[in-house]
Amino acid sequence: MAWWQQVLAVDAKFNYHRAPVSPGFKTLYIRRRNQLLRDSAREDGAAVRNYLKIRLALLQQRYCVTLDQLSLKSRTTSLRSGSRLTIEGDSPHMSRSMSMALAQPGSQSVEGPHGLPPVGSVIPTQRAEASRAIVGGTSIGENYAFSGMHHIFDQHKESVTMVRFAHNDPGLLACCSLDGTLSICQVADGEPRVLHTLRKHSAGVTGFDWSATNDLLLSCGLDGNVCLWRVSLGECLRSVTDQAGSLVLSCVFHPFNANWVVLGNSRGMVQVLNMSTGHYPKGGTSKVAGQVTSLTFDSAGKTLWAGDDKGIIISFLFDLGSGCLRKGKRCVVSEGASITSLSARTWASREAPNPTLLVSAGCNALLLYRVVDKEGGLRLRRKFTIPHKSEPVRSTFCPLMSFRQGACVVSGCEDCSVWFLDVERDTRPLINRLQGHAAPVLGVTFNYDESLLATSDASGLVILWKRE
Repeated sequence: MAWWQQVLAVDAKFNYHRAPVSPGFKTLYIRRRNQLLRDSAREDGAAVRNYLKIRLALLQQRYCVTLDQLSLKSRTTSLRSGSRLTIEGDSPHMSRSMSMALAQPGSQSVEGPHGLPPVGSVIPTQRAEASRAIVGGTSIGENYAFSGMHHIFDQHKESVTMVRFAHNDPGLLACCSLDGTLSICQVADGEPRVLHTLRKHSAGVTGFDWSATNDLLLSCGLDGNVCLWRVSLGECLRSVTDQAGSLVLSCVFHPFNANWVVLGNSRGMVQVLNMSTGHYPKGGTSKVAGQVTSLTFDSAGKTLWAGDDKGIIISFLFDLGSGCLRKGKRCVVSEGASITSLSARTWASREAPNPTLLVSAGCNALLLYRVVDKEGGLRLRRKFTIPHKSEPVRSTFCPLMSFRQGACVVSGCEDCSVWFLDVERDTRPLINRLQGHAAPVLGVTFNYDESLLATSDASGLVILWKRE
């Protein structure tokens, strides 16, 4: 993707928040922005990446929203609470006719209190042809028709348990392995290469997470340690031992405060840790039935889900000020089947505006749950049969949400292939299958614009796939 298209994509994601009562201005802004970016097109990889990072940070600060929160639900909630974003020249009041302009052509709308559309009321229909044209008019199957390998990394000697691209970055990729190391790779500019190999853990690395700004990396391992890394230099800033002296199987940053991290260990403890001080806050530790194999936050950072090796998912409410955890709801996925991956999404697709949780479980299943209440309660929506019984297989939502019919997820499998599934299809949900690994596929990750897919396997290989 050309650099100006990357910039335009970032601007378009925030376009809803520009003059929310003036849809004509928003259209004019994007058109003019497109023209200016084309006219000033240049190729300077380092400068473009730096510009994109600064531009994204300014937009998030200006509109007080992250990319994961750009959903209809958060927008209408903001309007209901009385908050309003303006630009120079806006009227300080929003009329009834202006508020109804939120229902764009090709959408269905039901009027709510005070003349505003209720949460979840604006849903694109099959008539939203103009919106679908933005994504090229291709079907969801055509969009995920990857063919051929772009590059193979073999720097790790044992299973690569997890791979993940940095947030909103086209080519910064991290991998962790049971050989006790992590690697940071650059795969977007020129020949893919390893930038840093991180060595601090004395046993296998079970998981890691990027901070929101991509400058820090958090890792956990079978040595019972949690490490904080400076990405630019590949250096370890801090190492903290699990307070129970147990194996640490999962870890995650809080989405808005990189000081807070949450750990899951082999004794069933979900633990909040202040990484800047190395202290575990009072009230920040809770117990579940089995080993805590996976963790994920919702986009607001208020709800945490923890999955264990007994097939149970527990939700927790997180207090950002104190770091305290309060248990919410319990969901039994499948007794005795380990939960190996959790992934939360505010929308599964533009056609399905509901908070959802994607779950990989060791009962030959990939499951999609709907989040049904403020305490993180779950209701099963779809279940797919997929080869997965004993390995720590992971899955993820495809990052782009468009007006195409359907919503795609990608998952590793124990049959040594990568599966693409359209979770909106009632029949034949498998839309593509990549074969290239000779061992069970464990990790899967897309970069933010879906131009690159990285997958890892139990032999230590990482394959980079590029969209043709």
